[in-house]
Amino acid sequence: MSATESATQGVEGKVLVHPRTVRITHWINVIAMLVMILSGWRIYNASPLFDFRFPRDITLGGWLGGALLWHFAAMWVLVVNGLVYVLHGIFAGHYRRDFLPISLPGIASEFGNALRGRLSHQVGVYNALQRAAYLGIIVVGIVLVLSGLAIWKPVQFQEIGALMGGYEGARLVHFIAMAAIVLFVVVHVVMVLLVPRTFLPMFTGWARKDH
Repeated sequence: MSATESATQGVEGKVLVHPRTVRITHWINVIAMLVMILSGWRIYNASPLFDFRFPRDITLGGWLGGALLWHFAAMWVLVVNGLVYVLHGIFAGHYRRDFLPISLPGIASEFGNALRGRLSHQVGVYNALQRAAYLGIIVVGIVLVLSGLAIWKPVQFQEIGALMGGYEGARLVHFIAMAAIVLFVVVHVVMVLLVPRTFLPMFTGWARKDH
């Protein structure tokens, strides 16, 4: 019997797949990341890296100063909330139990299944592709915050900026990290639409056991 199953004895036909801390931090992250992305697009428009701008209607802040205020407010929420999630994952055994181990052959196999529309799913169990994606997005989030600090305070955090190739390098890293998170969100939403029974447990924590 797994740790998750043993923790849910007495709940007939159901299994706890998302503890309360995971659910709360997940939805706070959703809101914080949405605010950061939309305000970040408005900031990007003020000094674009590439030959395009985001439509003003899908940006947040109205003007550069307003966008910066939204962006930094959401950043601190994301940092604090992210620390709570990571510490919980470490000390509650969430990462060790649900995300490890990961193997390249397993990721390649599940990626092939995904391309054929046969991605495996079992309630309370993450497949190799999901494990890699969730752990990877944590790393991307850390890079996003560090590159953001290097942009925000280039003198105070010049060592971080130097690792990224200077101020402009940090901007590029920040943009790529943002794009990776947007891609993750899009794929995540598509996967939820393909397997809709995974949505409600992110509110209740509970899901029916597979038979």
